[in-house]
Amino acid sequence: MKLQALLLVLLGFLQGCAPLSRVTLLPEADGRATAVQVQSTSGVLDLTQPYQTAALQSDGRLEAQQSNAEEVAKRHGALLALPLLPPVRFTLQFEPGTSILTPDSQSHLSGILEQASARAGGEIQVVGHTDRTGSPQANDTLSLQRAQAVRTLLIQRGFEPALVEAIGRGEREPVVPTEANVNEPRNRRAEIIIR
Repeated sequence: MKLQALLLVLLGFLQGCAPLSRVTLLPEADGRATAVQVQSTSGVLDLTQPYQTAALQSDGRLEAQQSNAEEVAKRHGALLALPLLPPVRFTLQFEPGTSILTPDSQSHLSGILEQASARAGGEIQVVGHTDRTGSPQANDTLSLQRAQAVRTLLIQRGFEPALVEAIGRGEREPVVPTEANVNEPRNRRAEIIIR
């Protein structure tokens, strides 16, 4: 499940009993609710309501607080006014049964890196996929291998390792739905999402 939450993470050196860090959950632009889990050394706190806040105290405790749109706008208006760039997406294809990119897809790596490097804090998520040839378990493994192979190529070309995440989705999200054991090249892919 994709998390479409927009989080305000505010870190600072504050005096007295003020929180060391604060995470505030914002609703989607269309008003839909979002959710996120915040973890510290002393526990986990689920934020499930718009404008709910997890405040990290100096003793490591997470304290739940509730804010509202007006308070968040007053406190963080300048931050909220910054334009948010939409994610940029690319699709790379693989040779059948392997984690080897097709020659055409290999030629797109430089452009992907340029786009990611041009974004402040540009993070890359690589999501590997398979067609329905083979067992679901084997396809889970292969999809992760594909994502990791692309991650490795991006890092070898100079992208910061901490900013590239690789995940596998197996055969669960086909571009072209097929029956089992159907060889469909469009489903053998890695989706690159630059945020």
